[in-house]
Amino acid sequence: MDDFAGYAVEVALQTKEKAGSGEVVVVAVGPDSVQETLRKAMSMGADRAIQLKTDTMPFDGLSIAKALAAELKAGAFDLVFFGKHAFDTSAGVVGTATAELLGLPCVTAASKLEIANGKGSARRELEGAAELVEFALPAVVTIDEGIARPRYPSLKGIMAAKKKPLESRPAQLGPIRVVVKGMALPPDRPPGRIVGEGPGAVTELVKLLQTEAKVL
Repeated sequence: MDDFAGYAVEVALQTKEKAGSGEVVVVAVGPDSVQETLRKAMSMGADRAIQLKTDTMPFDGLSIAKALAAELKAGAFDLVFFGKHAFDTSAGVVGTATAELLGLPCVTAASKLEIANGKGSARRELEGAAELVEFALPAVVTIDEGIARPRYPSLKGIMAAKKKPLESRPAQLGPIRVVVKGMALPPDRPPGRIVGEGPGAVTELVKLLQTEAKVL
């Protein structure tokens, strides 16, 4: 579970606790290895989990969103929380695409959230400013950092998670139209060079900035 997903789970749990009732269901698309992540969410306090099983994890966020939308189309929820983006792709596509497919309002990168009287209000951090938005329920909200620190699973929670229901069924992925063709690390930076010390080095430094670095 990456940090943003952890924030989303924590916000879901706190929302249920403030309401005094409800159910937190965690859903993940992926191979059987995602069951470990789902169990962790249940050890934090989620009530049950659903694995949408696929042998490999597609890079295409819209494909994943279609699998989630197919699962969620029956409704029976007030809020669907996502992390702002996944650590592996940083695309930020899945939450917004799922909202569009379900025809729901979507608030992205919420840093604060209040739910009351069938409506929600959220704060979004912008460059040099903040935005306050209101929305009707049901809705999709993607969660930014700073909103809540994920709780540590207790021993009691870990033991209870083993008995909580975890359903697994085939993911109804959409067409995969985006694939990763290759991955590579950036080239190593060349080692630094000392051109001298004191005022006497200035002339040589300026020359190198002009002829080699070409920044002057």
